[in-house]
Amino acid sequence: MLLKTPPVTSADIAAAAERIAPYAIRTPLLSSPVLDAVTGTRVFLKPETLQRTGSFKFRGAFNKLASIPQNARAAGVVAFSSGNHAQGVAAAAQLLKMPATIVMPSDAPLLKRQRTADFGAQVVLYDRDREDREAIARELCDKRGAALVPPYDDPFVIAGQGTAGREIADDLAALGVAPDFVAAPASGGGLVAGIATAIKTRFPQASIVASEPEEYDDHTRSLASGQRQAHHAKSRTICDALMAAMPGEITFSINQPLGVTGAPVSDAQVLAAMKFAFLELKLVVEPGGATALAALLSGRIDAKGKTAVIVLSGGNVDPELFAEAIR
Repeated sequence: MLLKTPPVTSADIAAAAERIAPYAIRTPLLSSPVLDAVTGTRVFLKPETLQRTGSFKFRGAFNKLASIPQNARAAGVVAFSSGNHAQGVAAAAQLLKMPATIVMPSDAPLLKRQRTADFGAQVVLYDRDREDREAIARELCDKRGAALVPPYDDPFVIAGQGTAGREIADDLAALGVAPDFVAAPASGGGLVAGIATAIKTRFPQASIVASEPEEYDDHTRSLASGQRQAHHAKSRTICDALMAAMPGEITFSINQPLGVTGAPVSDAQVLAAMKFAFLELKLVVEPGGATALAALLSGRIDAKGKTAVIVLSGGNVDPELFAEAIR
């Protein structure tokens, strides 16, 4: 019996790594004696806060845009995002000299909206509660003949995000270390899917954890039940980057067979993780980017005596919110 080929393979991630290498930053793998002592765990940190545009999103965005044929690039691209994917797409489009339009919620952090516009993209605002961002984006694509760049449910985007996992695997192998688990923040699941594919190829025994806000626990629900489920959040979360309604269809088809599990955390735990990252690690991490660290520090992940990799996925945080977190 032939096994079905997964939508994204390690070969796809290798190709993405070669494609983005001249443009993306190869972020380091860091360790902290203080963090190890506090958690009773040997911890390695992957600070995608240091990535171009301040988050991992540049990886997938550039890989996707670079895959568009030259004769189709003049029509540009359209994306929808609360901020980090927006900046990643805008920056990639600027580098590739392509027009970009980004559909963003009107309540997205001002910093993310401004940075997106600074990269030369047109920003189209919408009401998160009353309008469908994907429908708006698709209508723009139809009018302009532009290419849609989804934030997570796309093989090229997932493969690009998987380059972070490939770097983690390469760096651990060079140290002669095998991880017990790798934890990363999840919204639609593209980062987790890419990392899971890369890590499981090299370290099949490693567990993969998707961290998310506790009310926006669609990955935890879905991965436990074996079927995609929406969250039942009744209020906002400070993790503005992690508010997708449910796991992506493609991302879930990757994460479920690879045994990914969910780890929900509260906003208070996220704020505590942001404060710890600043005071002890000297890193600025946005709320959504700190959920994996929050899951480790709060004990949501059973980590004592183990070797862990924690992905800090982004650092684009409004100064006022950051000041509140570290106060």
